[in-house]
Amino acid sequence: MDAMTPQSLPAERYGAFLWVRRGVPLALAAAFLFMAFLMPHGFGWWALAAMAMAAMAWPTFKRGEAYLKARRAIIRWDGMWVGLFRPLARLLGQEDVWILSFCGWNNHRVREAFLGARSRRSLILMPHCVQLAKCKAPILEELEKCYDCGLCPVGDYMHGVLEHQWESRITNRSHKAYREAREYRPDLIVAVSCTDRLLKGLIKLPEVPAYVIPLTLPHGMCVDTQFSVPHLFAAMQQLAEPKLGPRPVEGQGSMSAA
Repeated sequence: MDAMTPQSLPAERYGAFLWVRRGVPLALAAAFLFMAFLMPHGFGWWALAAMAMAAMAWPTFKRGEAYLKARRAIIRWDGMWVGLFRPLARLLGQEDVWILSFCGWNNHRVREAFLGARSRRSLILMPHCVQLAKCKAPILEELEKCYDCGLCPVGDYMHGVLEHQWESRITNRSHKAYREAREYRPDLIVAVSCTDRLLKGLIKLPEVPAYVIPLTLPHGMCVDTQFSVPHLFAAMQQLAEPKLGPRPVEGQGSMSAA
């Protein structure tokens, strides 16, 4: 499929995280209520504990504008739940699955918030490791210097960015990406990175809604990584307002790799 062909966003997979994040507090709330009726002399304390557990689950029901307004606190609490159960997930060999389930839940809520009123100031954050390791094109300086050889995803990404005039940053360090985001002050970030860095980014920048897309690592960490270019384009086309007067892409296809 042509990377520029519009398509639907893939379904998010967040069942594991939501079951824990919402299910555990609600189950405890029900258990505490049961104890309150079973032990009437301590009714007040059990009822108070049940209310505390229900309050802990309540943020998972926030949607749309209410979610965006409370996002900083929500991400802080969600991050604590990720960290709490991460050692168990690692022990079971499911650490990436657990983190990606949290990322999927985050994406689901961000999609709900922006599909009705799309972002007016979005920013794409892209890691430098998507560039072919042996390629010398200085894309960190300027994306248009990509050789467009077709050997890595950067060429297709470049065409989309130029045609749609999307604001984008490619960085080789996480702290640089955070600095770029804070300086630009977007109302939506679409970020591509490895699983661990996606989690770190969501927690480090809770004030900015972020839709995240994981890398695949066919050659290990930080070497010739891959990502779904159509997935990225679908996210931008569906969550961000289009820019007026798309810029034509000229001459890039004739370049060859050095």
